[in-house]
This record gives sequence, structure tokens and C-alpha cells, in this order.
Amino acid sequence: MTIGRTRLRACASAAIVAGALGAVGCGGKGSRFANNPRPPVPVNVTAAISDGRVAVSPMRVGAGPVLLVVSNQSTSSQEVSVSSADGGSNDAPTKSGPINPQGTAQVQVDLKPGSYAIDGGKGTRPATLTVGPDRGSAQNQVLQP
Repeated sequence: MTIGRTRLRACASAAIVAGALGAVGCGGKGSRFANNPRPPVPVNVTAAISDGRVAVSPMRVGAGPVLLVVSNQSTSSQEVSVSSADGGSNDAPTKSGPINPQGTAQVQVDLKPGSYAIDGGKGTRPATLTVGPDRGSAQNQVLQP
């Protein structure tokens, strides 16, 4: 009979310890979950470099992450740079690597409101990308990374 009581006490003690650990794991009043909103979904902007100029579509986007997809339609290798056109940003220009003729590249940037010059280098006329107010959060959009 003493073995039965010992097992009962051991089981009861284990249950109390497990319950106490479970209560501690749930958190207390002082810990709060910071449910920060997600950043906006990246917008795809296409740019085409032809002999002498850069064309961008769309020409206006909201502030936030932008994925610039560049196609080099010229006859020589080019590099794309994204820099502030209105002097409002102190950020260094973002540059791509060399893009071969008939090749493509992607440049990902996080843009703030203002105007940006998309320059193809080597004598090309840059395009202007106008960035408006912040886009909304992607917090309630499903199937987003």
C-alpha cells in the first residue's frame, strides 16, 4: 500500500509542477505582443534601356519596397542606378551590375516619397520615377511572404 501512495504522491507532484510550468509559459500581464504591421507588398516597376534613353512604367508609385526589372535593349552593356532626383534623400544611389545587351536585371529598393532618376549610364537620358505617399500595409493580405 505504501507503493501505491508513493506513486499517487509522485503523480500529483508531477501534475502540479507541469501546471505551474504551463502557467509560466503563458506569459504574464507585463509581456505584450507587438503586432507591428507588415511592410507593403513590393511593386514591380519595369525599365527599358534603349539607345539614348530609359523608359519606366509605371511612372508613379507609392512609397515602399519596389522591384525594378530592367531590360537592356541597347547594343552595349549598361548599368542602372536609382538616385534621388530632387535632392531630398541622402541615400547613396543604388546600382545594378553590368547588364549585357538584350539581358535583364533586377534591383530592389525601398523608396521614400520624392522623385528618383533611373539612369542607364553611358550617355542615356534618365527617366524620372515619382514616388507618392506610403502604400498601405500588407497585414491583412493572405498568401504573402
